[in-house]
Amino acid sequence: MLLGPLLMSLIPGIVILLVTWWFKKMNFSLFVRIMPGIFTVIASIILFYIGLVNIRGFEGSAYGILAFYLIVLAVVSLVIVNKKTISKN
Repeated sequence: MLLGPLLMSLIPGIVILLVTWWFKKMNFSLFVRIMPGIFTVIASIILFYIGLVNIRGFEGSAYGILAFYLIVLAVVSLVIVNKKTISKN
């Protein structure tokens, strides 16, 4: 029950983490670097709402678990954005 939504969330989660890392490496502004994490939070809230209101039951709970894992990956993305880089001089 938990493994399916976890594996389904890893694919977009890895893409979001890579995009966030790339934005940070390219030294974009903070607003641009935060956008993948914010979009992931919005998408997970929408998924949770759809699972709770429209689908219901066991399949709806799978949507809720998927939304939970996406929220966790979004928080990791936001931590990557706020992490300070240490330059060795």
